[in-house]
Amino acid sequence: MENSARQATRLDAIHGRYDPWLLFVSAALACVGVVMVGSASLGVAATHAVDPFYFLTRHLIFLGIGLGLAFWLMRTELKTIEQHNQWLLLVCVVLLLAVFVPVIGKQVNGAKRWINLGPASFQAVEAVKLMYIVWLASYLKRFSEDISATWGAMLKPIGVAIVLVGLLLMQPDFGSSSLLLAITAGMLVLGGVNMPRMFGPVLIGLPVLAVIAIAEPYRVVRLTSFLNPWVDPFGTGYQLTNALMAVGRGEWTGVGLGASVQKLSYLPEAHTDFIMAVIAEEFGFVGVCAVVGLYMLLSGRALWIGLKCVEMRRHFSGYVAFGIALWMGLQSFVSIGVNLGLLPTKGLTLPMISYGGSSVVMSCAALAVLLRVSYELDRAQRQVARLRGEATQPAAGAPATANPIPSAAANRARGSDAARGTSRLRERVEPTLGRSA
Repeated sequence: MENSARQATRLDAIHGRYDPWLLFVSAALACVGVVMVGSASLGVAATHAVDPFYFLTRHLIFLGIGLGLAFWLMRTELKTIEQHNQWLLLVCVVLLLAVFVPVIGKQVNGAKRWINLGPASFQAVEAVKLMYIVWLASYLKRFSEDISATWGAMLKPIGVAIVLVGLLLMQPDFGSSSLLLAITAGMLVLGGVNMPRMFGPVLIGLPVLAVIAIAEPYRVVRLTSFLNPWVDPFGTGYQLTNALMAVGRGEWTGVGLGASVQKLSYLPEAHTDFIMAVIAEEFGFVGVCAVVGLYMLLSGRALWIGLKCVEMRRHFSGYVAFGIALWMGLQSFVSIGVNLGLLPTKGLTLPMISYGGSSVVMSCAALAVLLRVSYELDRAQRQVARLRGEATQPAAGAPATANPIPSAAANRARGSDAARGTSRLRERVEPTLGRSA
């Protein structure tokens, strides 16, 4: 008993390390965001007759709030977050409904997407993305055996996503709705859903999304202007033509930081939706490749960490990492694609770079949760390594054997550290990560 107590103390004293690559890419994106918001918002500030650094100051305040939230989340155990997954889903619904309450909700440009907080507004869907990922990760962990075998287990998260998407379309917010559905589909595939069963909802959902996309006249205008913006460069194609001119002026190395012309009241939303066009103009092809590389590193590293968590049977952590990787990767892909004229305008910001309080704060929170996943993964690996090392050491005075028998504590460590929630009465069905059985 005394030896077990000493061993537990030693294991509790082992700490993990935050993934250095994630720390680097998070800091790099935050720094790029500060520099580019300061540069791209100068023309916008002049248009609104405010201080030239008005938007930069607010961006720094939001970034400070996000870092404070990130520091708290990085020190919070994932099991604590997982325990509240049902409440987080309820909060998602409440937030999406709150935007329709006259006093609480705030309408901007005909869309009811914001919650009025007095001096600032909060876009509800930004918090919904992270909380929904946490709930879905917990669901996939609890029902991983059933989700690959039964229709009901697969359709439940799809039904929840449809409810959230319905509330988003009422705002309306087609871009975030599509993103939420894509995250759901991606996490289900990585969680081991049976692929033939997945084809049914996809084949039904795509035509429905197409009908919804063309049901509103303004969406049809966006689609037609995307196909050929030069037909009406001063009307429906104004945003995209100015974005393409900014990209073209940048050429290989750009015109230099602060020297963009398109941001001076020509390019709409230069500091938010079209900040990538300003980056392309001021830093050229090299700058665009650098930013794309940062997002590729972020998404790739998050997927790798998620895979390592699943291999160690830390399924909740792994699915959270998968969800955040899909969120950051897909949203950055859409935002960059819109700026380069590859996709129709969707109104999605560039995570950690675009100006916007809600986006910046919740992006910081998401990256903090991802860093916490990497911390607990490293800690678990160190604890397992310690137990395995102790198990292979012979007791004092006992002869060494070629194949030492591991201790009971070592046996428990191999499975208990990340087999949380797994029944001991039956063998767990491991996720196929999208591979057909």
